[in-house]
Amino acid sequence: MIQSFNKIYKVTGTLSLSGDKSISHRELLISSLAEGKSYLKNLSNSDDVKSTISCLQALGIEIEFNEKELIVNGRGYKGYRQPLNSLNAENSGTTARLLTGILSVQKFESTITGDSSLSSRPMKRVIEPLTKMGAKIKANKGGKLPLHISPAEILKSIRYQLPVASAQVKSAILFAGLHLEEQTSVIESTPTRNHTENLLGLSTQRVGTKIESFVSKNDYPEAKAYFIPGDISSAMFFIVLTLLTKNSELFIKDVSLNQTRTECLKLLKRMGGNIQIEEKGSSNNEVYGDLLVKSSELSNVRIEKEIIPLIIDEIPILTIAGIFAEGIFELRGAAELRVKESDRIKAICLNLLKLGLDVVEFDDGFSVSGKIKQDSEPFKSFGDHRIAMAFSILTSLLIDGGKVEGFESVSVSNPDFLKQLKSISS
Repeated sequence: MIQSFNKIYKVTGTLSLSGDKSISHRELLISSLAEGKSYLKNLSNSDDVKSTISCLQALGIEIEFNEKELIVNGRGYKGYRQPLNSLNAENSGTTARLLTGILSVQKFESTITGDSSLSSRPMKRVIEPLTKMGAKIKANKGGKLPLHISPAEILKSIRYQLPVASAQVKSAILFAGLHLEEQTSVIESTPTRNHTENLLGLSTQRVGTKIESFVSKNDYPEAKAYFIPGDISSAMFFIVLTLLTKNSELFIKDVSLNQTRTECLKLLKRMGGNIQIEEKGSSNNEVYGDLLVKSSELSNVRIEKEIIPLIIDEIPILTIAGIFAEGIFELRGAAELRVKESDRIKAICLNLLKLGLDVVEFDDGFSVSGKIKQDSEPFKSFGDHRIAMAFSILTSLLIDGGKVEGFESVSVSNPDFLKQLKSISS
């Protein structure tokens, strides 16, 4: 599907966004493990989260929908039922990796599959620590999907240092450790998203730059009510559009302000972005609040490698801010972008070359400079939702507008993107 966009001359209004995708996945999984009914308000309506719902239903979890909330009837400790067929995670790496941790401790065999994109992404990083715990996991060639998981003879706790900064790997280990009597811990040298720790109320310890998270059966969840704050990653597309559009102002309500997710806002503010942040409260240790964003003149700044894991999903749209900002936009230490839904480094560079910009591609990033010279050729999404939305925002900033090929991929994270864009623009 090729989607056309006209130039947007002004942004104004208020947005309330669907629940954060990362939090939504985890609250569904945690609720499925608890005994009894949990109530989830403002769950993400993304395709990725629908994949988690579908897998949980196949595992015997009853899920009820109504206008106000989603109700999960959790089956308690090791209460999943053996699925009749393979569990299809579709395009969702979070679904596949986190479920692998939970399924590793169940008493039945299961298989996780995915679409062509997910089946090309690395799973060894999850298999290795879970195998150290005693899990029995067989993967396809190269450690890729499908994963076949057999009941473990003996499971043991571990103390594991993450070799790659990954909230998904960390969470898979923590979900497995949640079923063990003795304490399991995960050490990360570079902080990553801490939603799993927050929602389970896990204890953590910081020593220097390292953070260690601890879990055991003592932390096993109980059924409860959840409110899921709006998705900050989805908000970023509209934030950047507002900053770069003259005479514009946008109010975003009840968005996630988790400290491991707001580094993108801090970076934009360092670039000169006029963004006012007001914390309003928290739900199950997840902070949320309102944002007021106004038109700004931006200048590029140095992006430290240490913050890359905390802005990894926002890099495509931050790049769009960077090419309109003063100076050179350069990103290094982001090799993880190569193994996302697409090779995002290559996808970004190939699309930016269509604008006549000076683009240098590195193994772990890229740099961009020069002046935009518009081409009529559509930008390619490469089947990647974040690339599709980032270049949709770019075309909305170009005098002649533009087109994005493969736009339908946005449903992976925000199927309401077009409707939201139209509601705030003129």
